[in-house]
Amino acid sequence: MPKSQLIDPFDLRQPGFLAAPQIPLNQYVPDPAAEAAQYGREALIRIYRDMVVIREFETMLDRIKREGAYQGITYNHPGPAHLSIGQEAVVVGQSYHLTPDDFIFGSHRSHGEILAKSFSAISQLDESALVEIMESYMDGAALRVVERFSHGSVKETALDYVLYGALAEIFGRQTGFNKGMGGSMHTFFPPFGVMPNNAIVGGSADIAVGAALFKRINRRPGICIANIGDGALGCGPVWEAMNFAAMDQYHSLWDPEIGGAPPILFNFMNNFYGMGGQTVGETMGFGTLARVGLGINPEGMHAERVDGYNPLAVADAIQRKKELLLAGRGPALLDTITYRYSGHSPSDASSYREKEEIEGWRQHDSLAAYGRYLVENGHAAAQTLEEIQENCLRRMTAVLDAAVSLEHSPRISSGEDIGGMMFSNRFQERMAEGQPETLIPIEESRLKVTAGKARFGLQDGQPLPKLRCLSYAEALFEAMIHRFYEDPTMVAYGEENRDWGGAFGVYRGLTECLPYHRLFNSPISEGAIVGTAVGYALSGGRAVVELMYSDFMGRAGDEIFNQMAKWQAMSANVLSMPLVLRISVGSKYGAQHSQDWSSLAAHIPGLKVMVPATAYDAKGMLNLALRGTDPVLFFESQRLYMEPETLVAGGVPTGYYEVEMGQPVVRRQGSDVTILTLGATLYRALEAADELERDHGLSVEIIDARFINPLDCQPIIDSVKKTGRLLLASDACDRGSFMHTIASNVSQLAFDYLDGPVAVVGARNWITPPAEMEEMFFPQKEWIIDTLHQRILPLPGYQPRTRQGTDQILARGRWGI
Repeated sequence: MPKSQLIDPFDLRQPGFLAAPQIPLNQYVPDPAAEAAQYGREALIRIYRDMVVIREFETMLDRIKREGAYQGITYNHPGPAHLSIGQEAVVVGQSYHLTPDDFIFGSHRSHGEILAKSFSAISQLDESALVEIMESYMDGAALRVVERFSHGSVKETALDYVLYGALAEIFGRQTGFNKGMGGSMHTFFPPFGVMPNNAIVGGSADIAVGAALFKRINRRPGICIANIGDGALGCGPVWEAMNFAAMDQYHSLWDPEIGGAPPILFNFMNNFYGMGGQTVGETMGFGTLARVGLGINPEGMHAERVDGYNPLAVADAIQRKKELLLAGRGPALLDTITYRYSGHSPSDASSYREKEEIEGWRQHDSLAAYGRYLVENGHAAAQTLEEIQENCLRRMTAVLDAAVSLEHSPRISSGEDIGGMMFSNRFQERMAEGQPETLIPIEESRLKVTAGKARFGLQDGQPLPKLRCLSYAEALFEAMIHRFYEDPTMVAYGEENRDWGGAFGVYRGLTECLPYHRLFNSPISEGAIVGTAVGYALSGGRAVVELMYSDFMGRAGDEIFNQMAKWQAMSANVLSMPLVLRISVGSKYGAQHSQDWSSLAAHIPGLKVMVPATAYDAKGMLNLALRGTDPVLFFESQRLYMEPETLVAGGVPTGYYEVEMGQPVVRRQGSDVTILTLGATLYRALEAADELERDHGLSVEIIDARFINPLDCQPIIDSVKKTGRLLLASDACDRGSFMHTIASNVSQLAFDYLDGPVAVVGARNWITPPAEMEEMFFPQKEWIIDTLHQRILPLPGYQPRTRQGTDQILARGRWGI
């Protein structure tokens, strides 16, 4: 979109050929003398020890799952255990050159990655730093257990601490790294740069890109690695993530001082299987996985295949890629070949592969081969390696004994404790200290224009010209610019966010205020838009991203419902999620651009959901969302963007204010019936109330819910106690509407005060028709009045204009519409 970049037809229509870079395959050449000089004997032996410990950790879990016992300790573990036996060289080699500032994000099969990265961090940190981490993390809960059986040096205790914290988490114990809320597939430990591991195949890809984006924009040290399997290449979000990481604008439009592309490495742990599907020869078509980098950028993502059975080959590749990424020349891709001897999970009998294949890889076993390397090159005697294995066995037995003990390693005992982790419920003016980077003083921004507009849309009861009034969209702009000038970490991106000002003009004026790295256009990749924002937020920044239409939530379904919503709780509140997802609710654009999907969000725990219906609330509620540290879905109706404030006396304040979290508001006082609305349906309810009062003498109380979650129902109940009747209306399809949830709750909580049934008016359970027929689909004033007449309170002498009776509920159910 930038005018500075001309798309020239003369150049683009010229004939020619593309040349692609060569992709190295297993090019590492072992050199024992050079390796001895680079690493030294102690480090080379430590690599072996780490591989042995990881192999034994996974073997212990395998035996617990299959036999219910290990070294005489019995335990029934009903949860999952996706093991990586055979893949130890990859994770230990990867971690060698990484520091705690480097982040790794993994998959469901990441126990080895967690341990290897933590062991590497322990080797690099001094004893005082390790003690501080162990004593402060979760108030030292895991350390207190470890001190019961670990009596060696600080670094030896730290090794036991990592093994115990990971295993206790796998077993769902309160003393685990995430209080048991993550479990086997989501265990992580941020102090050592071990970031969330993801049970959704490929789920870490875009999150890791977002974390790398945070590091680049905020000039934080380190790189980020997405450790995902070869099967993840069948997942759309992985391709979206790679494309997002390779955007030209990092070099063509962003200030060079920012440092170039986000420092992200996609490390494909290529064990040749995605569950039981063989990626080469069956479920994929790439042949050699490293080839896919050629489809992303001219550099082919600097892709190469690495022999993952040699830890030193992997360490060499990581060292080279890290240097490249820190220089801003990413993204990078590694096709790291390896093999898992165990099945996808302990219940997998590996019926899809021959025993000869497994035995062939065992003959190349990396642990045995690296042990021979140490002996043959004089770094360790065979007896030394045996002692390492024996010591590991004793260590693992002690760790397991502590982890299975309910006395020392209890589970969370109360559902209320879990519920208390769903939200941080904290507020921060800024996520980091420092001066926000801007292009002009805020006093010179578009605020000069909006501040001069009428803040209330009526004068002497008559509407003012809309162009003279502050609109709903401009109220949102005022909230956004305020937080941009307060929080140096805040970024906003999505489709058409810069230059255009957003598809509906909310960001008009921000382009002139903000450098590219704080406001930019993303690819049309809804999954990556939300997924990268998740990674940015959980790394410590504040992100505001936008979906142009509510209908596009489907494209970002996993990122919204499995990632954005869950990481705070799965981390036991170690992580926060200061992320606001702005979602436009359309109309007039037909079946795929005009749906209200806010009710979907109501069903997903972990999300705060806001639906402002006035300009006053648009600014006040966005202010609220932008100061919080919880994930918010912020639904905005396209029907309202151009509308001024006409309901709140005094209009929209020019200064900062917030709307109280979860509180509905009475828009009109009444005594005969309560109508509760959500979103733009408020205005049709007000029209219905005018007609009911004028033609039927009914006093109608109108309540605007404003929030889906949290929502305080007490004001609604208080109103029903006064009126005895309740009708609810929103633009969401009637079937599954959140209005039915409220109706059910009020029916139970205020049953003795009701003088009639509670009724819900929603959109039809159809596709949304074209604009010319929308009045047949969305609730209208007449529907509200007719529903009141036919289901709640018959109006004397009234002739219904539509069919809203209970017979229609039955009929539509039979017809499935």
